[in-house]
Amino acid sequence: MTRGGPRDPGRADPQPRFDAGANARAAPPRLALPRRSADDTIVAVARATKKGKPRDASRTGRWLLLIHQLPPEPAYLRVKVRRQLQRIGAQPLKNSVYVLPNRGESLEDFHWLRRSILDAGGEATVTSADFLEGTSDHELEDRFRKVSREAYADFVKAARRAATDGGERELEQLRSHLADLTSRDYFDAPGRGEAERTLSQVVAARSRDALGVVSPGEEPPAGATWVTRADVHVDRMASAWLIRRFIDPAARFRFVGDPHYKPRRGERRFDMFEGEYTHEGDRCTFQTLLARFGLSQPALAVIGEIVHDIDYKIQKSSRPETSSVQFLIRGICLARERDEDRLDAARELFDGLYATFERDG
Repeated sequence: MTRGGPRDPGRADPQPRFDAGANARAAPPRLALPRRSADDTIVAVARATKKGKPRDASRTGRWLLLIHQLPPEPAYLRVKVRRQLQRIGAQPLKNSVYVLPNRGESLEDFHWLRRSILDAGGEATVTSADFLEGTSDHELEDRFRKVSREAYADFVKAARRAATDGGERELEQLRSHLADLTSRDYFDAPGRGEAERTLSQVVAARSRDALGVVSPGEEPPAGATWVTRADVHVDRMASAWLIRRFIDPAARFRFVGDPHYKPRRGERRFDMFEGEYTHEGDRCTFQTLLARFGLSQPALAVIGEIVHDIDYKIQKSSRPETSSVQFLIRGICLARERDEDRLDAARELFDGLYATFERDG
């Protein structure tokens, strides 16, 4: 069809055309949704995901929208979807429209939720968007912060109750819950620091009271960033487990390639050259952490001996478990390239060792 000429009635246009004016012809195709009432929000919407792998939305709008419609049956589906939306931290925008900041993990969360809705017979679209009128970016950010701030306040109350009434199971639940809260804290809500400090104080107090700590040692940090060398092996795996379980439950880990890495403000280096926590005398880093933080329970001392012998490639303690632990550590390193994955696998290994040695005395 020539421009301005008659349209061939036997040939349909490939898609509707939205003429935003001559000045907008060079811009990428975007659609401004018209206002229907004073309460409506106008957004500029990018192309939605197609069935299958989610489209990369990193170069489009600042926000992700999930627009969905659920079938009347089964009744439990609405509850299931609502809980999933709460779990990923999505906020309701209007009716059946939910919003998350446009990040890779958010797109993946919405993608899997959309697939779940489609499998149940519903309809769902995921799209990226910028807000033009009605709702500002600042208002949305404040809404996310408010939800996270209230969740942190509830967590602090629960952690303080667990300090006197809870057992080890409750502490593990608190650790998991705080990790979930921080993963949904997209805009650094106030209250996170207090939540991390409270949990660290509870764990430290329980360790001193229940695990036979003789010396209080250094004051445990709260939610610090612990830096170590990439390609972790036995001493760094064991030290990371010790840090997160007994010293700093809200610890975050960074892995760097430079052995002479200069720490940023608030970072703590372990098992690194000139690090704050590293080999001291004949001690491996794990044993240095035990001494510096006053952790003297026998089960940890046994693990320290095993880690020491594997790390130094000697048999100083003659522990019969050493060769088996060394074999398992080697398997973890061969099967997992990412340092985060190695720490996850090592956590289960050292949890089991600690439980066994604590039981056997």
